[in-house]
Amino acid sequence: MAERSAGLVVWRRTPSPRVAPAESDVAVHEASSSSPSGGTREDPPSSGSLEVWIAHMGGPFWARKESRAWSIPKGLYSPDEDPLAAALREFSEETGLVAPRPAGGEPYEELGEFRQRSGKVVTAFAVEAPDFDPPSITSNTFPLEWPPRSGRTLEVPEVDRAEWTPLPLARERLVAGQVPLLDALLARHP
Repeated sequence: MAERSAGLVVWRRTPSPRVAPAESDVAVHEASSSSPSGGTREDPPSSGSLEVWIAHMGGPFWARKESRAWSIPKGLYSPDEDPLAAALREFSEETGLVAPRPAGGEPYEELGEFRQRSGKVVTAFAVEAPDFDPPSITSNTFPLEWPPRSGRTLEVPEVDRAEWTPLPLARERLVAGQVPLLDALLARHP
């Protein structure tokens, strides 16, 4: 039976930048923006682009790597454990933060199960968190023999930093097996 992990994809939309109209466009817009009731029509809100909050893996092996060296906060869970509870626990352990809650008491969104190259299956949940912007993280640590076969053991953080990342860059940064999580998120929130 494959190892099972659960993780949380934290996401938000960034506001689209407003481009200043040329002076000639302003006159045309003002002339055409009246509503039938005599008021002015507002432009529809812009949807913006998606960003995800991802974490850089800690330790000397990952220290100078950017491409394929990031992950969603996630970790192993036992067969008798609820995957969502495990995802929330792992988020806290790896970041030192309480996971953001869905707005309005809504449930966390299950994105699905994703098989990694190692054979591990990751159950991913998502939450939109537009106001989530922690100044720093404090990760748990684990012992690592470094350099390999040296007999020296270091305590290294599971993750050493985390940040908001636009989707195109997240596709390059995330470990390859987690890129399908972004596709699942984008399919639900185009």
